[in-house]
Amino acid sequence: MKKILLICAFFCCVDTFAQAPLVDLSDVKKNGANVTINQKLITVSWPAGKGQTGKMTLDLNQKNPLFSSIQLGKGKAFKEITAGLDPAFVLTVGKRTLSPNSGGWDVFFDRVPKKPYQSYAVNIDKRSAKVTTNGQQTIVRISGAHADRFDGAIEITYYNGSPLFNVAAVLSTHIDSTAILYDAGLVNKKSLWKSMAWANVQDEMQHATPSAGDASKNIEVKYRTIIGENPNGSLALFPAPHQYFYPLDEAFNLKFTWYGKDYHNLIPGFGMGIRQDPLGDNRYVPWFNAPPGTQQRLNFFCLLEEGNAEKALQEVKAFTHGDAYKPLPGFKTMSTHFHNEFTTQVALSGKPIPEKPEFVDVLKKHGLNIVKLAEFHGPGHPKGPDGERLKELQSLFEQTKRLSDANFLLLPGEEANNFYGGHWLAFFPKPVYWVMSRKAEEPFVSENPTYGKVYHVGNSAEMLKLLELEKGLAWTAHARTKGSTGYPDAYKDESFFKSETFLGAAWKAIPADLSIPTLSQRVLKLGDDMANWGLKKHVISEADVFTITNQNEMYAHLNVNYLEMDKLPDYSEGWQPVLDVMRKGRFFVSTGEVVIPAFSIDGKKSGETLSLNKSGKVLVKMQLDWTFPMNYAEIVSGDGTKIYRERINLNNTQAFGNKVFSWPVNLTGRKWVRVEAWDIAANGAFTQMIWLQP
Repeated sequence: MKKILLICAFFCCVDTFAQAPLVDLSDVKKNGANVTINQKLITVSWPAGKGQTGKMTLDLNQKNPLFSSIQLGKGKAFKEITAGLDPAFVLTVGKRTLSPNSGGWDVFFDRVPKKPYQSYAVNIDKRSAKVTTNGQQTIVRISGAHADRFDGAIEITYYNGSPLFNVAAVLSTHIDSTAILYDAGLVNKKSLWKSMAWANVQDEMQHATPSAGDASKNIEVKYRTIIGENPNGSLALFPAPHQYFYPLDEAFNLKFTWYGKDYHNLIPGFGMGIRQDPLGDNRYVPWFNAPPGTQQRLNFFCLLEEGNAEKALQEVKAFTHGDAYKPLPGFKTMSTHFHNEFTTQVALSGKPIPEKPEFVDVLKKHGLNIVKLAEFHGPGHPKGPDGERLKELQSLFEQTKRLSDANFLLLPGEEANNFYGGHWLAFFPKPVYWVMSRKAEEPFVSENPTYGKVYHVGNSAEMLKLLELEKGLAWTAHARTKGSTGYPDAYKDESFFKSETFLGAAWKAIPADLSIPTLSQRVLKLGDDMANWGLKKHVISEADVFTITNQNEMYAHLNVNYLEMDKLPDYSEGWQPVLDVMRKGRFFVSTGEVVIPAFSIDGKKSGETLSLNKSGKVLVKMQLDWTFPMNYAEIVSGDGTKIYRERINLNNTQAFGNKVFSWPVNLTGRKWVRVEAWDIAANGAFTQMIWLQP
């Protein structure tokens, strides 16, 4: 029987009469959490792991703070971590460039802050509330949120098994070509925090004693987290580790947290929270897409801890493995497409060459085993003259060899951007000397007394020949956006693209859209298209960033390829095994929080071919390892024309799990299949294709 409780009250404000909110409990099912109503108060308690219970009381009285009390306890003994808080959101609205030549909604080459924009506080009217349960999650949705042209609701989601909850303003607009940013946080309406705390970029804990008059200030932190500390415990506030950060060329730390009074001159009172810089890195700054009618989820996470801020931060860091990629037996981590230009800016600049460059230290700290560079993207002389070009390559090879070791391979590579169209990356299994031009009288290959074999490439046919001779690989960088807008579609019928030397395309979260429960689908859709074109291509991930420093917010902009290989090759002997694994599709892509230790369909792994029986019925087996609670997995397949999606709800998972799932599926008539898995913070992992034949 539907339980709908009408909280009746009659009150007067000047000469206006209104009815108290309606609380709808019709979609509440038993899941381990408990929801009670007392007049205008909604109290949610949920199992918070380690024998703890979290408890929050929400006050629907317009005059009172929404978060009346937030507690954590064991048994019947609760400690109030904090009380009298309101969620606060600032929505910044600008204009998206939607020219088809720029990629439409997939645009990166946009400079939104160069056009007029304005920030608005999100008003919360608390008109009515609906409580629902979704597996191990309990959601309270409070209607009556609006800002400028956006309307929607506030959602608070509690996750069984963890002292974690999410606060979101879910807003929609009917205006086309809208770009947005958001800042958010919690504002004290009663007593202040006893201490504010965070880790600085040197990973050192910092503490400050707040006062009611402290002007709001932006803080440069590590781990994207700001913490309020009280005698009974701490509350850590942080964003989704990747989704919150719109795509940029640089991973600069732009002071993504704040605390103090009157933030942005739009949030009265003392608060703390997360923020975004509208100017970004002052290069191309595309912000987030907000297509009309989509539900944009402006959200942040909070984690409760009975201990101090240091303990709270340790709990937060566990969700990203301390901002490092988790080692997996039988796999090596690889990240690609870095334009730090160490060769030209340091090694050949006349400056002292550091024995241990900072960028190598940063990449190792993030748990990367293999890093493929993309040097000479602007600087350098890729087209010659030979004297400059060959000297640059020699220095690149010397430095990458010197900086590699038994657990870390730093590999040479370039974003060639010649011959094929758009932007693409070249990758050889050993040092190769080649010049991206050839005069009429020059031979394709010649012997140089200093450098040995040297290639001069003059067109796409010769580029293909070079890749074939040297067993190299190429793939489209940032496909269908940036300098590859319209590619690889424009050359999908060319022989070089159909060749086995052309791996496929690289994935990065461009564009960013807060209405989807995943990161960017742009290249995943391209991967499906390429498979339906009848081509056996793969999707590799890429970082595509420039500066690499310890100060940067690197983790938010990184992703990784887990290559199925037991050991790293020695640099001196070449790294053909790395390219072999890539060419065979024996890898998966991950943001880090979700990993896939094992995946097969009827015994076949990614990159292999499965012969279907007459029934078309198969068993998908996937082992998942995750930190944030999982959201869903999706089995994606195609028949050469259409794409099919079968979603498996994983909302019965709790934080920090590891499980082997088995899903029966019918793939009759399909030619390929792959699987994605995403968590509640839009972190995820995806496999490469398994090819199907009748």
